Amino acid sequence: MDMKMMMSDMMADSQSDTMMPMDQELMQACMEACMACEQACTMCADMDMGGDMAMSRGMCMNCADMSHTMMRMMMRPMGMQMAPMMAMLDAMKTMAMACHDECMKHAEMSEPMKMCAQACMDCANACDAMMKSMMPAAM
Repeated sequence: MDMKMMMSDMMADSQSDTMMPMDQELMQACMEACMACEQACTMCADMDMGGDMAMSRGMCMNCADMSHTMMRMMMRPMGMQMAPMMAMLDAMKTMAMACHDECMKHAEMSEPMKMCAQACMDCANACDAMMKSMMPAAM
């Protein structure tokens, strides 16, 4: 059994009847997208971009921090509540899109900028898919 399947099985087993319903495959995909986003943003922020790239560096580090927090929040299924989870997913999606847009302005500079932009877009899409899967439960 691969690690992805083991994690999905562990999360499914940890759900109780009192928890909000979650699509385990989408949640696993979202966590993986957040992890990739964190790594790409950290790598992008750490490259030597020069003094005129302070905005990009700051956005990348903020996005990396939020990605890490989002991933950790999803790893605690017993503490999940609908309103904070939806707000966090929306905030993560917004930050990832902002970082994507900023990195795309400078993507011709380096491969890490392009990679960061793509990882941010993937993260935003994964957060959006997760929110959409939770919508019926919110009603």
